[in-house]
Amino acid sequence: MIDRHDRVSVTRQAQLLGISRGLVYYLPRPVSEADLALMRKLDELHLEHPFMGARMLRDQLHRQGIQVGRRHIGTLMQRMGIAALAPQPGTSKRAPGHKIYPYLLRNLAITRSNQVWALDTTYIPMARGFVYLTAVVDVASRRVLAHRVAITLEACHARQVIEQALATYGTPEIVNTDQGSQFSAEEFTSVVLAAGCRLSMDGRGAWRDNVFVERLWRSVKYERVYLKAYDSVSAARADIADYLGWYNTHRAHSSLDRLTPDEAYFADLAHVKLAA
Repeated sequence: MIDRHDRVSVTRQAQLLGISRGLVYYLPRPVSEADLALMRKLDELHLEHPFMGARMLRDQLHRQGIQVGRRHIGTLMQRMGIAALAPQPGTSKRAPGHKIYPYLLRNLAITRSNQVWALDTTYIPMARGFVYLTAVVDVASRRVLAHRVAITLEACHARQVIEQALATYGTPEIVNTDQGSQFSAEEFTSVVLAAGCRLSMDGRGAWRDNVFVERLWRSVKYERVYLKAYDSVSAARADIADYLGWYNTHRAHSSLDRLTPDEAYFADLAHVKLAA
């Protein structure tokens, strides 16, 4: 975004972008090996016990002989983009100035493809470092419609993945997300609303709302990610794409009468077309 070779000074470019000049020159410190190992532990505990907050996670780690403070755990959870999936005060930390949309799925029967899409982002550990996986899931069929692996939690990645899904599969009635800053940013919400979708946001920490995406994350991690040690972002991208392709076409679900997500998604679309 900043062009150091442009005739416009770096200072002026920073002013035009609304960022400080110091941020342009700032080089983030790499995450320590100890913190990377701790983040992997936290990720595993969060998948098994998603209701646990920083205090309970600290206690669990202490029982395993890992001495770490609650505040440090909270800092790492924020970096990983995870929060306790249980109703509690202070769990919905909204980005300043971002509009929050009402939750639309309460008591809604989700019975057909392209009725509701859900978006979420999860932390993916690598041999050294980590990345984030964002996915668009058709709630009725569990099909992964689009995904993106990125090194940052930014709205541009959420925008790109929803644009990909919209361009390929049409327009759903509702797009549901949490209140994360990448999903409440206008860069993302404007794309959803311009497509004619209704935007729904669950409360951060409300376990019921994104349960289907949480189940996808469990499958991705236990069936593929935790069995690997990705040595590069490109390796993570390629292997996760391979797994999600298999997940859509070959992984049958008992809740779908043993159909795969692909079979459930396209069969329902064909049924709707015939009915029309």
